[in-house]
Amino acid sequence: MTDATHHAADAIRSGGRVVVLTGAGISAESGIPTFRGKDGYWTVGSREYHPQEMATSAMFSQHPEQVWPWYLYRRGICSAADPNHGHQTLVALEDALADRFLLITQNVDGLHIRAGNSRERTYEIHGNLHRMRCATGCTTEQYPVPDDVHTPERNGALPDEDGARLRCPRCDEWARPHVLWFDECYDEAWYRFESSLNAAVEADVLIVVGTSGATNLPMKVGGIAAQRGAVIIDINPQDNPFSRMADQAPRGAAIQGTAGQALPPLVRTLVEAANA
Repeated sequence: MTDATHHAADAIRSGGRVVVLTGAGISAESGIPTFRGKDGYWTVGSREYHPQEMATSAMFSQHPEQVWPWYLYRRGICSAADPNHGHQTLVALEDALADRFLLITQNVDGLHIRAGNSRERTYEIHGNLHRMRCATGCTTEQYPVPDDVHTPERNGALPDEDGARLRCPRCDEWARPHVLWFDECYDEAWYRFESSLNAAVEADVLIVVGTSGATNLPMKVGGIAAQRGAVIIDINPQDNPFSRMADQAPRGAAIQGTAGQALPPLVRTLVEAANA
């Protein structure tokens, strides 16, 4: 057990708050490929598009019938995956801490919710593949992507009948996947920007799992927590900005390993502290 684990347990026994920040690494153990890997590339006609090209509002405004199959294919992969031990371990931590727990996830696969974490304490800061909303913004309501919509083969096309299902129920314009695109900014209404920063201010313990630190809001959360002297624990098989942040924190630790390996013993200790 690391010194940081002892510090985290002490903070919990004193009534402290825990924020957990997760990235693609925790879902990789469920068999979900990383977003920027080879499985993210998509062919339209004779051209191959990078994920950073497909996942933009500009691409969707020009070619919604080509962007939707890419998202439906990814959604099919996520739907076939099951939450793993790392996801389930975080459910146990929320059960023990209740309102002193908050989960901030960059993952759009919905596996944390399926595992049993509550929507109220789970901020999906990049959205959720299983939901959609009006592309023109006629309403702030989110809708589930219809279960009977076709899951295309890789590089497949969108059938006409599915295009009709992927419309806003209110105005009948295109619905869009409820995800943060590369040419968009974080906001509070859709992606809990201010709420995530406020959570970092209040965090006594920050646990980071499986993220490379490639996006802005997670790094802001880590920076704020570090400045305020929170216990910072990073779990990742590889060196990353959060592991370096944890190593530099007076009460931090970088644990090299996967979520399935490193989270269970850490959470057991923290649950025991919560129940003490």
